[in-house]
Amino acid sequence: MKKAYTLVLLVLSAHLAFAQTAVQTPDTYLGYRLGTQFTPHHRVVGYLQYLASQFPKQVKVVPYGSSYENRPLMVVVVASEANFLKLEEIRTNNLKSIGLLEGQPTAKSVAISWLNYNIHGNEAVSSEAVMQVLYDLLDAKNPTSKTILANTVVMLDPCANPDGFDRYVNWYNQKVGRVFNPNANAWEHREPWPGGRMNHYLYDLNRDWAWQVQRESQLRTAVYQQWMPHLHADFHEMGANAPYYFSPAAKPYHEAITPWQREFQQTIGEYNRKYFDKAGWLYFTRENFDLFYPSYGDTYPTYNGAIGMTYEQGGSGFAGLGVAKDDGDTLTLRERISHHVAASVASMEALSARSDKVLSEFIKFFDQSKTNPVGTYKSYVIKTKGDEGKVKAFTKYLEKQGFQFGYAGREGQASGYAFQTDKTEPFKLEPEDLVLNLYQPRSTMLKILMEPKSVLEDSVTYDITSWSLPYAYGLKAYAVKERINPGTKPVVNNSTPQPSTIQKPYAYLIRWQSHEDAQLLAHLLRNKIRARAAEKPFEIDGQSYGAGTLILTRAENARLGDRFDEIVREESRDHGVAAVPVATGFVSKGADFGSNSVMQLKAPRVAVLAGEGTSPYALGEVWFYFDREIQYPVTLVSTEQFANARMSDFDVLVMPSGNYGRVLNERSLAVLKTWVQGGGKLIAMEGAVAALAGKEGFELKQKEEEKDKKDKKDEKKPEDSLKAYADRERDAVTEETPGSIYRVTMDATHPLAFGYANFYHSLVLQTTNFAYLKDGWNVGVLKKNDLVAGFAGKGARKKLENTLAFGVQ
Repeated sequence: MKKAYTLVLLVLSAHLAFAQTAVQTPDTYLGYRLGTQFTPHHRVVGYLQYLASQFPKQVKVVPYGSSYENRPLMVVVVASEANFLKLEEIRTNNLKSIGLLEGQPTAKSVAISWLNYNIHGNEAVSSEAVMQVLYDLLDAKNPTSKTILANTVVMLDPCANPDGFDRYVNWYNQKVGRVFNPNANAWEHREPWPGGRMNHYLYDLNRDWAWQVQRESQLRTAVYQQWMPHLHADFHEMGANAPYYFSPAAKPYHEAITPWQREFQQTIGEYNRKYFDKAGWLYFTRENFDLFYPSYGDTYPTYNGAIGMTYEQGGSGFAGLGVAKDDGDTLTLRERISHHVAASVASMEALSARSDKVLSEFIKFFDQSKTNPVGTYKSYVIKTKGDEGKVKAFTKYLEKQGFQFGYAGREGQASGYAFQTDKTEPFKLEPEDLVLNLYQPRSTMLKILMEPKSVLEDSVTYDITSWSLPYAYGLKAYAVKERINPGTKPVVNNSTPQPSTIQKPYAYLIRWQSHEDAQLLAHLLRNKIRARAAEKPFEIDGQSYGAGTLILTRAENARLGDRFDEIVREESRDHGVAAVPVATGFVSKGADFGSNSVMQLKAPRVAVLAGEGTSPYALGEVWFYFDREIQYPVTLVSTEQFANARMSDFDVLVMPSGNYGRVLNERSLAVLKTWVQGGGKLIAMEGAVAALAGKEGFELKQKEEEKDKKDKKDEKKPEDSLKAYADRERDAVTEETPGSIYRVTMDATHPLAFGYANFYHSLVLQTTNFAYLKDGWNVGVLKKNDLVAGFAGKGARKKLENTLAFGVQ
């Protein structure tokens, strides 16, 4: 421990001469020694802006937006004075060299590194370290820094999650005393729910790189794509007792990762170990953190041609300014800072030393993508008829990612892997079919996101193992081995609302097919529009409409006068959804609009349980869905106040996944049952379902194992107990599904399944196995052999057979 302290002092005092100039050190600017307090986000930003003002010929702060809580997001670009004068030329030349910008480079490319700090808010050492990193980079007397800036451009994102960061820092600074307490029981080490890891909406931004659901992710990746760095380092923390982790990464590696990228993982490790060996710091490599799931801060850059890596320091929100480890030593914030500073320098140094080779391999990566893309499938065809809403959402995503796509524009015959049937079969190519071929610059990333089944070389992995976009968006898609080029003729999007020829329609009809339709309904209800929904399919004016179709009648909205038409037309236009006017409620087939089998919809008053006992991630998904995606008002009710809440104020209560052991006490359970018996609608999700299973009044039960029916070959033999200790982790995964895609069989006649076919694909993360409901509706179920893609252990697959996915009691 003394050795580590000594090195920290040396690192932070090595540039004394630099500090004696007009430029303030982090210590001088902050007014305290770096690592002795946590620095609020605005002061971190302030110091970086201060350094930019002191080095206007080398440093540029580039804002790229703000977080949900309006904190600034930015990257700090650092270069030598010579390279700083031509930053825009360096950026555009890089894009031109890989085909992402038209034209030829005007000069040789310059290697670009991007160091990303604090994407998990309570891993707060990162934003402290970046201040020292930038200060050291600008030290003209530091030979390593001079070499780095001579050969490369450095981009520093000081805090990718400022909302979570400040949530943690503000809490900790309120709880710590004059001197930090290393005792793990002290309240400064017991971060309260929900913790600072996530952003405002409680999303894990480090799992949002590829999906870009959250604002911070969308803004950051937009800037990333404008620069396309050659190296990306992502800085994290983990449990306080763990030594430092750096590359090479653990298996599995995705098969699309090039030999060069694999080789450079070793190079990064060599540069890091020099610093860590010299200081005597403990570290490990090739364990835990793999390169497979595409939405991390190491894999997303890797699949975009860069060298991507994760750094993990022991500590996290638990560690505070200092905490006693199990071995008796005290892990301090200053020690954690020194490790991240060293790893930052090692990353930049490795790129600087190998910049020529990195640049040539980067260009080679994109050249191959354009001429000989990796993988079996070279094209993907998406059927659009009847799925216009889903396809619209999908193309929006493709545009955000910068992928090239078009439409077939012609008829023809083709053959490919059908995502819906899990078989290779012939299909008809139609003019309106969406076409993506992989002969484009970013095809490796596109291939990985689209492929039906990713090759998994090791079942022990850190995250989900299947994510294919056609399954996620519910698309009718084909993977084709041949190249299919999009046509040149534009295709009309049939989902665009057309002007009405009926001046005063009897009703407007809106098909219930996609997420956009749910958004539209939410907005209509907020505007006091009364709506109905068809329980069964019907036909009118020669058109067929499925169950769930929304029916907005003039009679039920007469109180709005002409505003009725204005609201419906304006909202449907804004959402890109067709509201079809009809002159009568008399259908040619099915139930007329005034029939009792046409449900009246009421704007529900929705509450969501939030707080201790709920999973922050699960709550965040529900909250974000209502608040941002469909923009429908909800009330977040604290789990601590639930038993005393006036439940008559609500029609619907959502219980996100969580551990409800302390929440569902006798009193709160009685409140819940009384409210449900009075007509309240309870929506329980994942862990909340498990909490209610077996409780009086709830029919949910675990599926009983049919032990007596097991074949003798399945019975455990005495020698089966002789397991190797070294195989314990691998043996455990036989009972797990770390994230695989299953086919869920649907009862398409139930309102919960309206808009779906007789099945859909779902990501399964747990092996909860609930039996079919005896008195209720088993709307979605998992049957035998329903695993479609990804890894699920043998025991997990057996447990999930013939179980309930969702139902209604």
